[in-house]
Amino acid sequence: MRIIILSFFLFLSLTNHTQAQTQTVEDDFEGNGTITNWYGDDCNINTSFPNPYQEGINTSATVLKYDDAGGQYANVRFEVSGRFDLSSDYIFSLKIYVPTAGITGNQPNQISLKLQNGSLPAPWSTQCEIIKPIVLDQWQIVNFDFLNDDYINLDPNSLPPTQRTDFSRVVIQVNGENNNSFVIAFIDDVYYNGTIAVDPEYDTLVWSDEFDGIGAIDNSKWHHQTLLPNGSGWYNGEIQHYTNRVDNSNVSNGILNIIGKKEIYTNQGVTKQYTSARLNSKFAFQYGKVEVRAKLPTGVGTWPAIWTLGKNVNEDGGWWDLQGYGTTPWPACGEIDIMEHWGSNQNYIQSATHTPSSYGGTINLGGQTIPTASTEFHTYTLKWYPEKLVFSVDAVTHYTYEPDEINSSTWPFDAEQYLLLNFAFLPNIAPAFTVDTLEIDYVRIYQSGATGLNIESDNQQIFDLKTAPNPASDYININYYLPENTDVNIEIRDLTGRLIQTLTNEKQSTGQHQEKWNTQNLTSGVYFLTLNTGNCIMTKKCIISK
Repeated sequence: MRIIILSFFLFLSLTNHTQAQTQTVEDDFEGNGTITNWYGDDCNINTSFPNPYQEGINTSATVLKYDDAGGQYANVRFEVSGRFDLSSDYIFSLKIYVPTAGITGNQPNQISLKLQNGSLPAPWSTQCEIIKPIVLDQWQIVNFDFLNDDYINLDPNSLPPTQRTDFSRVVIQVNGENNNSFVIAFIDDVYYNGTIAVDPEYDTLVWSDEFDGIGAIDNSKWHHQTLLPNGSGWYNGEIQHYTNRVDNSNVSNGILNIIGKKEIYTNQGVTKQYTSARLNSKFAFQYGKVEVRAKLPTGVGTWPAIWTLGKNVNEDGGWWDLQGYGTTPWPACGEIDIMEHWGSNQNYIQSATHTPSSYGGTINLGGQTIPTASTEFHTYTLKWYPEKLVFSVDAVTHYTYEPDEINSSTWPFDAEQYLLLNFAFLPNIAPAFTVDTLEIDYVRIYQSGATGLNIESDNQQIFDLKTAPNPASDYININYYLPENTDVNIEIRDLTGRLIQTLTNEKQSTGQHQEKWNTQNLTSGVYFLTLNTGNCIMTKKCIISK
């Protein structure tokens, strides 16, 4: 759902967002590797084939069998969950055996290793490739050195590979492409001389609504946003009133119903012909996975959406603005559209982002066709990582937003956002429309480890937890108030939930307290400081900048 406002607010952000977990990249095809998703393009593969040539430098029991049965672009490949950083570790190696009896044609005897961005619609379009000659009928080790070897950038405008961090796919090809020759080869001991940063697992449920009640929605979780933002209507030419009536939003049979109606309704001195509902979550979070299982309305002019806005958005009538957080105009607050559906393009689901670098008619979008979007429930998912957003429906990814450069213009998503659910109407609404419903089975938000503690609650105000300076380089002062004598535990964790340091674990008396956290030995990144009193948990995000 787009909000059209033409003002901007820019702020500083760090380019190093996270201390991610690392993982080796290797496979010996005997169950000891970390590569689990080998795939053949026009190529038959067997990742546990008995080694037919146990000799020389390779006497291992099993290998990968590469069987190009004439595919024009045959290859084998695998994906990693993070990205290769080739600035310091840039060598890939493997063993290969190609028997003379296994090849046809007159192609050069060679092997190429290509690095690609697997999230692109055409991953090969920005690939970088190294080609090496091979000798037939013997095991040999082939190294691909992306710092010192000659390489080929398919896009000549691409940076040198050691300056890129977008590679997530490795493609291996024997005897070239653009031919229909047959090739049988055996590959073993695939190895990368570095590690990769892997995405955190968002597996801890931190907030949800299963809509198990009957009647009005749970107002401890949701706020009805009804105030017309410009005094007469909503943005984007929407023609409805949003109301807080159960006629437009209610819960029944385990389902949230957001009901759009054709009816004459007057509110705030303005009469409109359509009504619906717009809900703000009273929960804000940073990073995690959002799952919403929903069934969508139909009809030209209908526009349901599942989306988020920065908690700091300056929008009169919004829940977080009413709580005093509205300091930042759109799009500097950031907007993440998890699901939008226009009835004029039935069954096409779109996801998008709106940032100072691209907003309104944004270029940052993608989607997919869901033939039963309005007749069956589907799960719409956002995975929000410190440097990318991944959108999917029923676990099928259709768009990844991952800007090449992380800055205040491209990435306002380093602060908390909140969820919105709404059903809007556009001026081209079909005259025959009378009523339809956006049905939502559940809303679930997951985070990992201590990240899941990063929630806003009344206790935040009661304990008045403050950190300064933030961002910091050498130290951070932690100030808090205890309303009673209690045990206090203060821990520091990184974005993966890994415990970095315990600052204090002792009984403290009522009153004001201060702790000093020495950050000189920490690398730049985002950390979470958690204060636990036994009956209350509060978390602050802390940024370390060297």
